Amino acid sequence: MSDVRLIERGRMGRVAYARIGPNEDLMQSVEKLCVAQGFGNAFVRGALGSLVDACLERPDGTCQVIRGPAVEIVSLAGEVRRQSDGTLRAALTGVVADTQGQVYGGPFVAGANAVCVTFEITLEEWLPSDES
Repeated sequence: MSDVRLIERGRMGRVAYARIGPNEDLMQSVEKLCVAQGFGNAFVRGALGSLVDACLERPDGTCQVIRGPAVEIVSLAGEVRRQSDGTLRAALTGVVADTQGQVYGGPFVAGANAVCVTFEITLEEWLPSDES
């Protein structure tokens, strides 16, 4: 198989900062924030907060649960993309630390990562150009 690379041209747009409340799902909240701001695509620029428990996807597709309370997110990266059906889908990956200081990393599972107290996130809109 040949080495395939996708290069997308575009520019950065507006920036949105939001606070996600307790028991709200991280992934779904990021998607809702993009809908509310009219972002079709966006990148995570910063985040700070904790989750009740964390659920990260393992390479085999199963969920690794990291028990809290207050599993801290050490780093968060990712994007939100408009799908062919018009919906938005977040793909977020991060590193979390449990209450004992153990660290874990991987993609977050949608619907399984409830915010503990609060969570702050900064998103930047991505505006792809029609050129490729």
